[in-house]
Amino acid sequence: MTKATIVFCTCSTEEEALRLARTLVERRLAACVNVLPAMQSVFRWEGDVQTAAEYLLLAKTTTDRFPPLAAALTELHSYDLPEIIALPVTAGSEKFLAWIAQSV
Repeated sequence: MTKATIVFCTCSTEEEALRLARTLVERRLAACVNVLPAMQSVFRWEGDVQTAAEYLLLAKTTTDRFPPLAAALTELHSYDLPEIIALPVTAGSEKFLAWIAQSV
């Protein structure tokens, strides 16, 4: 097990996704954030099944940096309830994992 963590977060526009990605890296909350292109999300919201085009952020961070990263996303995101899900990285390239740790 490592301290590296991947955080998922969806955004409604490419502009918002890029703004949040840049902010997370500038604040050293993430070493890198990938912005995946438009996708279709189907979800239940306020009792209805809805569909929306969204962009997905994949933020590489550490377990120690997750709380402030989540707080920043909550503060800066346009959604009332942004998706903020962290998954542990169980293994990876030692050099890449070290780079994540040094970058945040």
